[in-house]
Amino acid sequence: MDVNRKTSYLTLMDIETKKAYSNLALNHQIALNKPNSQGFVRELVYGVLENKLTLDYYIDQLVKDGIKSLKSHELTILRMGIYQLGYMNSVPEYAAVNESVVLAKRYCRYKAGLVNGVLREYLNKKIQLRLPDRHEDEIRYLSVKYSYAPWIIELWLETYDVDFLEELLAAGNATPPTTIRFNWLKVMKKDLLDKLKEKGYEAEEGSVSKNAIHVKGSGLLDTELYKMGMFTPQDESSMLVAEKLDPKHGETVMDVCAAPGGKTTAIAERMNNTGRIIASDIYRRKLDLIDREAKRLGITNIETRSWDATRVDSSMIQKADRVLVDAPCSGLGVARRKPEIKYKERTSDMDLLPKKQLAILSASSGYVKPGGTLVYSTCTINPEENEGVVNAFLKKNTTFKKEESIQLLPNVNGTDGFYICVMKKDVSLI
Repeated sequence: MDVNRKTSYLTLMDIETKKAYSNLALNHQIALNKPNSQGFVRELVYGVLENKLTLDYYIDQLVKDGIKSLKSHELTILRMGIYQLGYMNSVPEYAAVNESVVLAKRYCRYKAGLVNGVLREYLNKKIQLRLPDRHEDEIRYLSVKYSYAPWIIELWLETYDVDFLEELLAAGNATPPTTIRFNWLKVMKKDLLDKLKEKGYEAEEGSVSKNAIHVKGSGLLDTELYKMGMFTPQDESSMLVAEKLDPKHGETVMDVCAAPGGKTTAIAERMNNTGRIIASDIYRRKLDLIDREAKRLGITNIETRSWDATRVDSSMIQKADRVLVDAPCSGLGVARRKPEIKYKERTSDMDLLPKKQLAILSASSGYVKPGGTLVYSTCTINPEENEGVVNAFLKKNTTFKKEESIQLLPNVNGTDGFYICVMKKDVSLI
């Protein structure tokens, strides 16, 4: 059995049946199975995830009793097989079919014949297979073509015209660049660029954040440069949050939804490891991630604590120069990194997110000193969670004024989808 396809299958099954996050499941199975081509595994796993609804649409036409008759084992193998046949030009057709049958014999023995038959039927009919008729149902057409849940298509059509929406959907399916934030406590940008190039990496400056470097090459996190704390993997959109917060040396900063700590450590670096950063999260185990990262980066000005951000800490009222609320959200802006997000169901919990976000923002605003800065951010492209929350907050809290708001988009900015709003508290309240 091909270890690369086995690793891909087990990763996809973890995501499908255990609701595991794609990046964590992938790293776990790669460490466990030690495939000889991690690039192939990643391409196959993310390719299947990014195109799941499209693949299922084709499978439904090729299986006699439809896709609902299939269990997750054979369905996952069929998705993998059709993705290799239809999207991976480097894979010979016989290899895609034969290796899929081998997987079926191991993980769903009595379905090997079905897998073989469906894949060969796909080869015979793939030229004839068509997407849904756009004129009959445009939302279904876009949903199948770009593999997004229909409700997301409907949501974004309320904000963007259809041409722009297609650009956004396509960008959300593109492979994002590997981006790192250099740690100026330990190295300057030019020096890190030179060190990366010396080790054989392609490296160039980012375009959105001054601290960003785009890198091409494998094994980046195994380098001594990483272990010595010279950089942190982070998207430019996330880096921009710390830049817009604009913390100064010696200030007191609160990051109320801090884990896993990418923005917290970026703030600490900008403060040159001075002042005080109080990094809170409701889950203690997640705070351990911040503590470990701070140690690797040589940061000592971060205090972590477990705290429910919807509750007001009376001991911190008007004690912070700057407060960051990077609120829990639907995550629709990071689909290119976590494709499983595209298939989320719109549940009652999701509909309640703006209420929770507003509660966190309202509670946290009390920590801001007069004249201080409050930043609200999310990694989503949902106006209800972004502008809707900010507008509701400002309506009830007239001591704050909006200075700037940004909606970053993958098709416009080349970043994850991110919302950032900077608000200032009235200085006259002193």
